[in-house]
Amino acid sequence: MLLAINIGNTNISGAIFSSPKRIIKQFVLPTKAYSKTKLVKKLKKSFKISDAVICSVVPKLTKVLERDLKLFTGKRPYIIGKEVTVPIKNLYQPGQLGQDRLVNAYSACTLYQTPLVVIDSGTAITFDVVSKDKKYLGGLIIPGMEISLKSLKEKTALLPSIKLCQPKILIARDTKNSILSGVVYGYSALCKEMVIRIKKYIGKKTLVLGTGGNISLIKKYSGIKIKIDKNLTLKGINLVYVNKIKKRG
Repeated sequence: MLLAINIGNTNISGAIFSSPKRIIKQFVLPTKAYSKTKLVKKLKKSFKISDAVICSVVPKLTKVLERDLKLFTGKRPYIIGKEVTVPIKNLYQPGQLGQDRLVNAYSACTLYQTPLVVIDSGTAITFDVVSKDKKYLGGLIIPGMEISLKSLKEKTALLPSIKLCQPKILIARDTKNSILSGVVYGYSALCKEMVIRIKKYIGKKTLVLGTGGNISLIKKYSGIKIKIDKNLTLKGINLVYVNKIKKRG
């Protein structure tokens, strides 16, 4: 059994794979509230884990998980970007690309058609572009919707705190709904325009894949045809293990 761990800025997500395509258990832990106790509680009833692989954008927490997983499984986990590289031709500036974005691109072009763009809507919204011949071309990064809501609250004297959800109306008549409508419809329109421009660059038949916690809002309010795969990153971590680590024994 493989344990795949994705450490993000907001959440730590995990999945146990019993085969290359079968997930038998999943869990999510808030990144800022992580503890070994919480991890063990999520895993204690799991099947025997033979290996673990970590993909992380939080270096300090990577070391903590590495230690805790070794104590739990008896083996040191593999770290993507350290012991193992993602097997995709990468045209991005060396050392500047988050491993989660590279894993998403690899996962997407392995499981789906190319060319493609992956929209990952989480703490940040990222666009990752893969060419027809499966090269990672690069992408774009913008602050996520929840960051924008938090920033409006923190940087203004009178604007209230808003919880991200579906807006009730486009043209709102109170401040809370005006902010919610502006952020959701605004980001959705931004994503739609980005996709239009990317398709002009790499082709009209470009597949649009979506992942991340807020991707459903973008799909609903943008009108973009998006194929959603909420487990794209975890599947990618598993694919890296199967195609890079397991093969070398």
